[in-house]
Amino acid sequence: MTIPVTTTFTIEGYRITKYLGVVRGIVVRSPTIPQNILGGLKTIIGGTVGAYREMCEQTRQQAYEEMVQHAQKIGANAVLGMRYDASEVVARSTEVICYGTAVVIELAA
Repeated sequence: MTIPVTTTFTIEGYRITKYLGVVRGIVVRSPTIPQNILGGLKTIIGGTVGAYREMCEQTRQQAYEEMVQHAQKIGANAVLGMRYDASEVVARSTEVICYGTAVVIELAA
């Protein structure tokens, strides 16, 4: 089951009945050997580094899914104020965190 996730702090037509706190999904990933080879060559030639872009998109998606699962596990039916952040953990390994506020919402009267 999917739940509404938004970067805003309200969802039009709904009211928040309960705040459940911060939820998050965290993924640490480094490029695979083929991604590293293709990405390295592309940095020499120049242009968009598709291998790295694909890895980053997969990482963001996985962090997002983990955040949604965390929200559902604690009883939320929506996540507000969703954001991403990333940092380098060690050389060639990046942490991506997706976080937001888990809430219970209902249709506004």
